[in-house]
Amino acid sequence: MTVLHGAPIRIAFLLVPQFSMMAFSAAMEPLRSANRMSGRGIFDYQLVSVDGNAVPASNGIPISVHKPLDELGRIDMLVVCVGLDPLQFGRSQRVHHALRRLARHGAMVGGISGASFILADAGLLANRRCTVHWEYADLFRSRYPTLTLTGDLYVVDRDVFTCSGGTAALDMMLHFIGEASGPALARDVAEQFMHTQIRDRKEHQRLALHARYRIESPKLVEIIALMEGAIEDPFDVMDIAVRVGISARQVERLFREYLAVSPHAFYLQLRVAKARTLLRQTMNPIQSVALECGFTSTSHFCHAYKRVFGLAPMEERSRSGLLCE
Repeated sequence: MTVLHGAPIRIAFLLVPQFSMMAFSAAMEPLRSANRMSGRGIFDYQLVSVDGNAVPASNGIPISVHKPLDELGRIDMLVVCVGLDPLQFGRSQRVHHALRRLARHGAMVGGISGASFILADAGLLANRRCTVHWEYADLFRSRYPTLTLTGDLYVVDRDVFTCSGGTAALDMMLHFIGEASGPALARDVAEQFMHTQIRDRKEHQRLALHARYRIESPKLVEIIALMEGAIEDPFDVMDIAVRVGISARQVERLFREYLAVSPHAFYLQLRVAKARTLLRQTMNPIQSVALECGFTSTSHFCHAYKRVFGLAPMEERSRSGLLCE
């Protein structure tokens, strides 16, 4: 971020319908707090929308904006705020042109949560690292296989930044505040929001496995990590036992003791959950989804999917609104 001594850093937030109120607040409120705590106007921020009208957030609350995107003058940073529908501006040349124009004129351009899709469609993520909310990662990889997607909380790559969303937006803005006015102010703002530890950008988006599943066994955590990393080509119980250095019977016992389920049933749940994400977010053929999730037979996949979720994969896709095969 370029620090302009004696002049505020001009930041605009582009609100996209169904944007995440949580992530938006986590990004904007630290700027307000930094201005108040420093006693000077370090940041000057404004809200814009594509047409200048109020924008409904993901919780249904409409937020008024100052002006339409086309009337936005010179700024130092644009933050695109996206939430529930990251693909809605995929073909909007008007939006893409505006983002590229701002980037050409020296503004940092970036976004929060699903905004990475808009930045990618605008051609701003080529030859750059980026991130996106973990829920949209499979869809992003499917649409942009040549882009470098990370699992980081946020990424700042030269003049373009991306943020996974949620409270990660707070960590990212604290980073920018630190760059603009020093780490002391960033720490003061963090403390103001009772954010006791400013997270590094490379920290994981999701809870650690032991916290996610409420388990205390290091061996079971290691086993689940193996399973999550081998969805397309799943291991059998004996392979898992050998890799973690215990017996197959011990593997069975750990799952029964901590999760009240067999290793096979747990692994199957992981695989069909992955399939559900692919069915809802991508247009990959059913057969391709089955193979990506470790099923060599489409009929076996469909049977397993219906047993777990109560509907067939084709019905799931139909409900998602994506085109069926």
